[in-house]
Amino acid sequence: MKTRLAAAALALMLAPGTLMAMCSAEEHAASCKEGHVWDGAKGECVAKPSS
Repeated sequence: MKTRLAAAALALMLAPGTLMAMCSAEEHAASCKEGHVWDGAKGECVAKPSS
């Protein structure tokens, strides 16, 4: 019983970090400020190149 309880507690503690790590590029792109785009290679928002 203690083993199951410990496993359940561990799973609950790790769940938020796992879900955050699974964010898609679209979610990141939506969080970029105006004039910036998501660069998947760099893993961050970068200034949108002007054409």
